[in-house]
Amino acid sequence: MAEPSGAVEAQGTGGAVGPWPRGIHAITLFVENLATTRSFYEEVFRLPLIFEDDVSAVFKFENTLINLLTISEAPQLIQPATVANVEAGVRLQFTIEVDDVDDMCAELSRRGVELLNGPMDRPWGIRTASFRDPAGHIWEIAH
Repeated sequence: MAEPSGAVEAQGTGGAVGPWPRGIHAITLFVENLATTRSFYEEVFRLPLIFEDDVSAVFKFENTLINLLTISEAPQLIQPATVANVEAGVRLQFTIEVDDVDDMCAELSRRGVELLNGPMDRPWGIRTASFRDPAGHIWEIAH
């Protein structure tokens, strides 16, 4: 149960752990080809690479880190769960808010991105378009 300060009581400890959740700090995306996917993120999103080693590349999207991790390294993070291959289908979509979906679609096209769909007006009142990164992750732009 939340206390007035927004702190949450830790289960079984009787202590407050602070507000939770506070936002997503990092998302790790498992990729088959790190070099190709890293280049895509550099060219399409035009974000600086803030960390890189032989098995990962990390980009910062405002307050969220996107960690591209070579799929061979994933088991140590998620065992006993298993990593699905890209042919298993899409299980998530990231959405980025933009000022103008049509203008951003034109810019993405100039950056060599092929749209999956859109731009289109959705029944719930927003305009969207989506595309896929080289590892199969879906990104949507919306306004």
